[in-house]
Amino acid sequence: MTYRSFPEIAVIADAHFHDTDADFGFSGIRIGGRALTMRSWSDTRQSTRVFNESAGALYAALQKVEKRGIRHVVLLGDYSDDGQRATTEKLADILQRHSRDHGTAFYALPGNHDIFGLRGRHHTKEFLTEAGRPILVSSDARLAGNGTVFSDRMYCEGYPEGLRPMANFGFFRKPEYIHWESPFGSSDAEEDRLYEVASPDGRNCYRLMDASYLVEPASGLWLLMIDANVFEPLDGAFMHGEEAAFTDSTAGGWNAMLRLKPFILSWIGDVTRRATHLGKTLLVFSHYPALDPFDGACEAEKALFGETNVVRRTPRREVEDAFCAADVHVHFSGHLHVEGVTRRSSDQGSFTNIAVPSLVAFPPAFKVIRPWHHGVVIDTVELAATSVDHRLLEGYRLETAASHENGEAAHAAETYGDFLRAHKRALVIHRYLPKEWPDAIAASVLPMRVAQAVECLAGKGKGLTPSSVVLAEGLPMIELIADWYCLRQGAHLAMAHIEPERLALYRLLADRFGLEPGAQDGSLPRFLGIFFGALGAFLDRATNGRNSVVVRLERDLQDEPA
Repeated sequence: MTYRSFPEIAVIADAHFHDTDADFGFSGIRIGGRALTMRSWSDTRQSTRVFNESAGALYAALQKVEKRGIRHVVLLGDYSDDGQRATTEKLADILQRHSRDHGTAFYALPGNHDIFGLRGRHHTKEFLTEAGRPILVSSDARLAGNGTVFSDRMYCEGYPEGLRPMANFGFFRKPEYIHWESPFGSSDAEEDRLYEVASPDGRNCYRLMDASYLVEPASGLWLLMIDANVFEPLDGAFMHGEEAAFTDSTAGGWNAMLRLKPFILSWIGDVTRRATHLGKTLLVFSHYPALDPFDGACEAEKALFGETNVVRRTPRREVEDAFCAADVHVHFSGHLHVEGVTRRSSDQGSFTNIAVPSLVAFPPAFKVIRPWHHGVVIDTVELAATSVDHRLLEGYRLETAASHENGEAAHAAETYGDFLRAHKRALVIHRYLPKEWPDAIAASVLPMRVAQAVECLAGKGKGLTPSSVVLAEGLPMIELIADWYCLRQGAHLAMAHIEPERLALYRLLADRFGLEPGAQDGSLPRFLGIFFGALGAFLDRATNGRNSVVVRLERDLQDEPA
């Protein structure tokens, strides 16, 4: 069989670019003769992403894109730190320069961190200044003074203003596109791309812009770029378009899309029918997952921790049904910073969601799509071996010294992968345990060694092999918990970062003590049993994962490219 040749496409999700050279109206922290606009470690260790390392990660990803000769790059939302004016404008300059130097075309989608509602929203962030001391910077002038600096460059714009710095990256028609359209037709004018949305009580009504588009960058290849941000007006009395008048899009995703943007699903169905009729290879992208990227493993998380952010953001079955009904075969998503391939089959055909990891969370990676006429091959490109910027590590050490804290493992990391794994450990201590775990359970588990956890379940030494006893006695539970979260997020990409003897111990614990998700009785043994059961599910998912995945775009097709 002869296969049609298409260009490769890089897919970068959740770059969360922060400019360490940004001018937010304060002097920054001087390290090695250079002033850095550096976010604090205090905030970083409580965030599911890192901040200051984002620029280096983006440059490393673009360098790999260049070396592979890739000329088409999808930015799968959350391309900016938090949509700050200064940040988005600097990112656009970087992308424009890369386009000019290497002939690369970028196709962007907005994520929940890039833009907000009609008029935008304020941000207040903690940075480091001289000797590692913290300082707040806010776009809200009312907060200025008492250690807070005002900068309107910190403000996040709304639709359509927030899209304008990124206008050259797919949101609007360009002469070189073979085809471009929006859900509303062929016009790319902002005023022609509005939809109506109202509060549940009908009192607050708005016309908001939807930034979805379909582009044909190469003959026969269609990229369907879906703006899945949903900002629903709230009940009550508000100033027109103010931040408080809207829900945040973060937890909405495709669950909210079905209810508030049904016209997008109709458009998707129309595009898939035309693609089939015209012989186009169609790839679909949005910031939010359309299938559970953890493939059911988060049932245990719900049993353990209740309605966590991950649980709230999991797509419902109705989303899967809608995508199958629209005859979508493959969809690429970001948002949850997770590596995952989830497949579903029905009488209507098969549907695959490819979850693309973030550049600024463990594991750091992006995807490369190699399209062919009847399908796609998807490869993973990792950034874990990238060096860390030692000036940033020095800044963190100055900060911890100024606050009289002990240094953390992340501050001595040599590679980006090691840094992010250590960051995950800090997250466990400063975010997950205090914010998501039951208080009594967290207090009991935090000082434990793994052997003590086993003793709670089976008695001293029971269930362990002689070779595993020594490791279990010396391994703090905090290390196991950090690896639990690394496996949850990284699947097979996490395996190379966890010591083989630990992985063997984890498999033993899961097999001997793991329980299926079920009702909690509040006891530590029950909690640990479900926790180890989830560990087994994460290990299974990791063991079955691959760095290269083939997705067929036609039913019952046996041939695939070499």
